[in-house]
Amino acid sequence: MADRLTQLQDCLDEINTLMYATLNYIQTRHPYGEIPGQPSQGPDPAPLANGDASQSAANQPEDRPGTPPPEHPEAFKAALHELAQGLVLKEQQMEILINSLPGLGASESDQERRMQELAAELQEVEKERAVAEEEKEQMVETLGALVVKVGRIP
Repeated sequence: MADRLTQLQDCLDEINTLMYATLNYIQTRHPYGEIPGQPSQGPDPAPLANGDASQSAANQPEDRPGTPPPEHPEAFKAALHELAQGLVLKEQQMEILINSLPGLGASESDQERRMQELAAELQEVEKERAVAEEEKEQMVETLGALVVKVGRIP
């Protein structure tokens, strides 16, 4: 399992991806707004209601070629609601991770003391590692000498 900071970075990457996808969805699939007293600039709404995308694709404005047709307003609202729930859920996961980070609720002096304790513990473990490394080297030399002796026996 990854440490908390890595999990937090992953959540941040995921929420950025969700935000981009949401903005892209809104940009490409939003229903056209109607301005009172102005002719409609959107595609014919009848094919959208029937689900016939082939006719609505022919009615796309020229500034958005190759984009999917706009969503029906109710479907668009439902999709926005679902996307917003996903963003809120991911944000809550991030808050849980942030609240579980060490150091929150501890004073600066407590954190410094803990860091000094951990540094001392690290030095002790490093000494043990150096002793084990020395023992390993001695064993390798002993094993090498034994292999040489075994090779000489006729």
